[in-house]
Amino acid sequence: MKIVENKKIYLKDFIRLNEEWIQKYFEIEQIDKDLAKNPYLIVEKGGYIFSIIDNKNVIGVCALMNNGNGIYELVRMAVFSQYQGKGYGSLLIETCLKKLKSINAKKVCLVSNTKLETAIGLYKKFGFKTVNIGQSPIYKRANIEMELNIS
Repeated sequence: MKIVENKKIYLKDFIRLNEEWIQKYFEIEQIDKDLAKNPYLIVEKGGYIFSIIDNKNVIGVCALMNNGNGIYELVRMAVFSQYQGKGYGSLLIETCLKKLKSINAKKVCLVSNTKLETAIGLYKKFGFKTVNIGQSPIYKRANIEMELNIS
């Protein structure tokens, strides 16, 4: 098992895995469709896409979007259902935090939904604090905003 960064070969899995979890709990929005057209835009705009690979198969993904001024957004974290509960979500967050420290980022934020209790618990475990509860202006499915200072 390994984690790879910004590998175009895994972009279809990145989109497929994210669409799978979104459809399980919510519905695909226009912003999701736009990202699916060119997910590598995340990297082209100074962000990072991480994929956990096991025996040449993607089992989990996440990305860091560059919001400018040393602020990044943790987005699109998902692990295939048969691999959930085995620490891969933690491994993805640890990888993101190491990357953020290595590039001297100031802060990382995220949006989620309070009904995703396992995910919210994971974010809290890593020190993310809730900064806003309420409807997101970007995603219909998001109702909580969290952040963590890096530096």
